[in-house]
Amino acid sequence: MASSKEYLDYILEQLSDLEEIHYRAMMGEFILYYRGKIVGGVYDDRFLVKPTKSAISYMPTTSYELPYEGARKMILVDDVDNKDFLTGLFHAMYKELPEPKSKKKK
Repeated sequence: MASSKEYLDYILEQLSDLEEIHYRAMMGEFILYYRGKIVGGVYDDRFLVKPTKSAISYMPTTSYELPYEGARKMILVDDVDNKDFLTGLFHAMYKELPEPKSKKKK
């Protein structure tokens, strides 16, 4: 099942206090970026983030789910209605997220 644009728009609205949030559509789902780094995404109308140490400590009652078959488990964000929570979560996770891979020039 693909994610709805309406759910993505809701998540983006909840993240609107953050600068440099963008997304990329990929096979009916949406990858979310914060300041150029992949934070997580919207999969089957679920908001999932990478399982960084800070995300795990920020959400002590974490639930791990697969975004799609064959993928690594990610953390389900239950409290999507709390803008302050989401802003704090992204700030906490940022330093632990891997740098984007550089694109090789041909």
